[in-house]
Amino acid sequence: MHGMRKKIEILAPAKNLYQGMAAVNAGADAVYIGAPLFGARTNATNSLEDISEMVRYAHLFKAKVLVTLNTILYENELEPCRKLIWELYHIGVDALIIQDMGILEMELPPIAIHASTQANNRDAAHVKFLADAGIKRVVLARELNLDQVREIHEASDVELEFFVTGALCVSFSGNCYMSIANGERSANRGSCAQNCRLPYQLIDGKGATLIESSHLLSIKDLDLSEELPNLIEAGVSSFKIEGRLKDMVYVKNNTSYLRKKLDTFLEANADQFQKASSGRTFYNFEPELDRSFNRGYTDYFVNHRREKIGSWESPKSKGQYIGKLLEVKANGYRIENHELLNNGDGLYFLNEQGIADGTQVNIIINDLVVPNVLKPLAVGTEIYRNLDAEFSRMIENENSAVRKIGVKMRFSETEAGFCLQVVDEDGHTCSANLEVPKEPAKNAEGLIENISKNLAKTGTTPFIADEIEVDFSQNWFLPNSKVNEIRRAALEQLADIRIRDYQRDAPQIVKTEHPYPVQTLDFTYNVSNKLARAFYQRHGVTDIEKAFELQWDPGKSRVMVTKYCVKYELGKCPRYQRNTMGEKLAEPLTLKHGEVEYKLKFNCKPCEMEIWEKDAELVLEEDGME
Repeated sequence: MHGMRKKIEILAPAKNLYQGMAAVNAGADAVYIGAPLFGARTNATNSLEDISEMVRYAHLFKAKVLVTLNTILYENELEPCRKLIWELYHIGVDALIIQDMGILEMELPPIAIHASTQANNRDAAHVKFLADAGIKRVVLARELNLDQVREIHEASDVELEFFVTGALCVSFSGNCYMSIANGERSANRGSCAQNCRLPYQLIDGKGATLIESSHLLSIKDLDLSEELPNLIEAGVSSFKIEGRLKDMVYVKNNTSYLRKKLDTFLEANADQFQKASSGRTFYNFEPELDRSFNRGYTDYFVNHRREKIGSWESPKSKGQYIGKLLEVKANGYRIENHELLNNGDGLYFLNEQGIADGTQVNIIINDLVVPNVLKPLAVGTEIYRNLDAEFSRMIENENSAVRKIGVKMRFSETEAGFCLQVVDEDGHTCSANLEVPKEPAKNAEGLIENISKNLAKTGTTPFIADEIEVDFSQNWFLPNSKVNEIRRAALEQLADIRIRDYQRDAPQIVKTEHPYPVQTLDFTYNVSNKLARAFYQRHGVTDIEKAFELQWDPGKSRVMVTKYCVKYELGKCPRYQRNTMGEKLAEPLTLKHGEVEYKLKFNCKPCEMEIWEKDAELVLEEDGME
């Protein structure tokens, strides 16, 4: 393996072609994008034409395009899905991200298959199984810690991808049935209603209301940017940014921020690791995660359970902390660090009722911040900025992140005129010829410099000239227009060569019969078609329950399992907070939103919380600690 440096990738979301290109420009090594059908975000679909265009643009920089086909499939969707896979293969897509194992039963083209985080990838046995079934990469469950990631990596050499920034699903991915149970919108089919972001009352077993109204299942956003070295050491090679529904500012800011972080690591460890794509990005802004959409940040469980991770006040973006409110006077606020603010900024704060609220800055006069709506606020209230007008304007500008591939140019004379040879940083070469009569220059002053200067004007092309050599036997006269013409011709040719010579992985899935780690599958395995059933049966599974979507028993189902724990957030955990928790809570705890009620069950051994519909009959653990 000596000499093969491991590639480390930043993977950015692409809501559409435009945002995908912006992510590549900002330094992404790969983008993931939704196709017309079967992606787990029904509001972020793209035409095949746009994906094809995305592929061309990404491949120019040796960046990859991954397409999300990560919903569960019903019987009548199997054939349309198979057709779509072949179309995606023909337009040059690098890999498919899937949840439904029925896809592995189809006649597939030679294309890399990645197992979505929706496919339960949270222990070594399951991941090794997928690797042996021909899966090239596994997107790990978000709730894993470093030790678990390391253990998975040691068990098989499949590529590992991990979410590092963006929104977190509070549930184990792929096992959230809250949305469908509550309103028949299936999260596994791309139309999650985000019930976890609603406000709930918390009621104890005696009927007393413990919390009046709070977003009790809403959690902070993820930021593992400080953990990149530890995650690489544990075996992760792709760092994923969540957000196919997010805006341009978020995507560019997150991608740029991680790119800078990762580059620092790669430079220091260049003997072992390398960047997964070509070129380098030039930035006209300083990326800062808290200046675009965020709910406050957590490192989740990467370093085990350490801190409270709820974002109870609000599911909306909190943004960047500015400072405390000093006084309310006349028609405005005096705020600490007000000089950070600009006209048009959005402010976020908790109002006097403790509910998340906000207003917009209209104008700043001396030290008075005048909002468009003055809301009564107590002195000392913490003020956040959740829309940064100046920052957004800066980032939205096309030139805020520009990506270039380094080239060396050699300009020389030929029998019939001149020749420009160009070699790029990956070793692709091309040459363009110019047939013109050669005439000696009348004034040789600064001639070579002038030619070099014109050759360097690579403008809006994807290239930048790192070295230019002009090799003439004498000073030949050449008008600028001719130099520009030959440079344009050579660089156009080079761009085409790069796209043409792009090598994509082409693994062919070979059907195997190695045993699946378990013999019985309950509804959480989301089996919703005969091909998925056939897949598991071939691997020795004997008992398969239908997907929740096909058999739901209203009112009595378990709708979520999560590592997040309401007891822990309240400081009432018998395992970690025994000494400080005081009186035990009367169980079962109930969450209530309008007419909808859920019961909570706490499994302290695996350290998980379950959410059940209100008519479920629960057996509760004694004291939670057996």
